[in-house]
Amino acid sequence: MRIRLKYLSEDVDRHGNVRCYVRMAGRPKVRLRKMPGTPEFMEEYRAAVVAAETAPRQARVMARGSFGYLCRLYYGSATFKALDKSTQDWRRRALDEVCTAHADKPVALMRARHVRKLRDEKADAPSVANTRLKALRALFRWAIEADEIDSNPARDVHLIRYATQGYHSWTLDEVAAFEAKHPIGSKARLALAILLYTACRREDAARLGPQHIRGNRLRYTQAKNEHRSPVAMDIPVHPDLRIAIDATPRDHLTFLATEYGKPFTPAGFGNWFRDRCNEAGLPHCTAHGLRKATAARLAERGATAHEIMAITGHKTLEEVERYTRAARQSRLADSAMAKL
Repeated sequence: MRIRLKYLSEDVDRHGNVRCYVRMAGRPKVRLRKMPGTPEFMEEYRAAVVAAETAPRQARVMARGSFGYLCRLYYGSATFKALDKSTQDWRRRALDEVCTAHADKPVALMRARHVRKLRDEKADAPSVANTRLKALRALFRWAIEADEIDSNPARDVHLIRYATQGYHSWTLDEVAAFEAKHPIGSKARLALAILLYTACRREDAARLGPQHIRGNRLRYTQAKNEHRSPVAMDIPVHPDLRIAIDATPRDHLTFLATEYGKPFTPAGFGNWFRDRCNEAGLPHCTAHGLRKATAARLAERGATAHEIMAITGHKTLEEVERYTRAARQSRLADSAMAKL
């Protein structure tokens, strides 16, 4: 009686010889060369099964026209490669998550209702749902331009609207509490001064160094969109920032470095600074909250939207006007109450 082995497969070569293999889904096939039916063959088969089970899984080959195939084309495109690394990362994460369940689905059959369903799978976390939708929009925009699809199924799908306060904007008391915990000369105090007196993002704070200061001015190119639409910054060095820089010892090209003497990654710096906030009893405060606080404080002191943009590097008035509107409302309320 012939015993069928689970992972054994056979084919015949062009000379009529039967070849035996161990085939396991998602693993490379293993050729068996011993004579079938012999103890040596069984020993070789068992060893091949173990080797196949421990081998790394092979990437699934996506059929042309499938969602997974379109994603692979997008990742290899000049458009995707021109994106900042952080943008590449969040788009790839969002699209790969969709691929786990829908990689084999034909893109030509996708409609707005399918995209809406993909968005709503994350409806309990609206920001995550919107991130997924933004990644899908970018994918399909590129696919239209690359002639891979004829219509954009995400075009009429809207972001989920939800109320959020965003990052907490630091108060003067919170800045004072941080400074009381981290004195002049500490790396934490220098990090606070850089964020507070430049309104830069955490990825910029991690890259700034003495080479960016010329005379009494700080000149650098923002990391965000630096490869697509760079924003060159040129702002005066605030006296308090100068004091913090001069008082803090350094041996590196960047003002801030890890305990191992390496530059911070943006995420690593954000996590490190949050720990310093926790030490000061400010668990709700973040690095980005200082950027928001500086913009709001400039607005409260009467700076125009364009003046604030010269410090923050925003490219449109829309974001900055939120700060000026809030400051204007506060001043108008004071004026109105005085007349009551």
